Amino acid sequence: MSSKFGLGRGLAEIKQEMGVATNISVLSGAERVVVKQIPLVQIGANPDQPRKTFSDEELQDLSASIKEKGVLQPILLRAVQNRPYLYEIVAGERRYRASKLAGLAEIPALVKVLSNENAMEIALIENVQRENLNPIEEAAAYKNLMDKCGYELDDVSRLIGKSVSYIRNALRISELPNEVLEMVKSGELSASHARTIAVAENSAELAKQIVLNKLSVSDTQKLVKQGERKKGTRAYVNQSIKSDAVQEIETKISNALGVSVELRERRGGAGQIILSFVSRTQMHELIDKLTK
Repeated sequence: MSSKFGLGRGLAEIKQEMGVATNISVLSGAERVVVKQIPLVQIGANPDQPRKTFSDEELQDLSASIKEKGVLQPILLRAVQNRPYLYEIVAGERRYRASKLAGLAEIPALVKVLSNENAMEIALIENVQRENLNPIEEAAAYKNLMDKCGYELDDVSRLIGKSVSYIRNALRISELPNEVLEMVKSGELSASHARTIAVAENSAELAKQIVLNKLSVSDTQKLVKQGERKKGTRAYVNQSIKSDAVQEIETKISNALGVSVELRERRGGAGQIILSFVSRTQMHELIDKLTK
């Protein structure tokens, strides 16, 4: 895999080449990039394009503008092999679609040599900066980068210029059941409501309550606090282990190791298990049991 953010050095040059309309912020390379007229039949969509939905009305409006004025900003392509097309869209799929609707045969484009990871970075950044993604697409794009490119939360945060907590909250939506995601897509449920119930064990049931009773986000937060949380969420691990459960754990370990045991839990789910011995002999016996 190429190093993270390997495209950042040529920003000024590429912005100058692409014009003031662009907002792409990670491009570099020593080769000269020029605008070319590329036949639309030689171009295909990027399967990792974060934006999956395109408004028909929006495309029709852009198509009408293109018929009148042409494509004012070139799209960004990369050459590909073993595909039914020669070039893959990195940024500008909306312009590409609208150009097809307008009946154009060619489209102005910049052709750049890019790895899969770099293409995903650029596609994500362009869409996030232009605020083109709905909450589900945004969450899926972050998850795609993390799964396919080995990115951590900090990496995505630096790449798009948003906080780690923002990324974490955005990713929550991708964990919701499909029926809840459909409610978000249709606009029945807001992204804020969706993020709030994502930590709940019964998120689908809560989603129906929100819509039926027209609950505010504040009301939803109260409901979530009253109910069960998903395992692994911060709120879940912040719930202390009950005293009888602590005693049961201490007894179980003590019986297995033959020494006194104390379990100390700290906030957030961290803690210590303290093993106490009364002699050097018992210490060595304990070490033998732990290291077998």
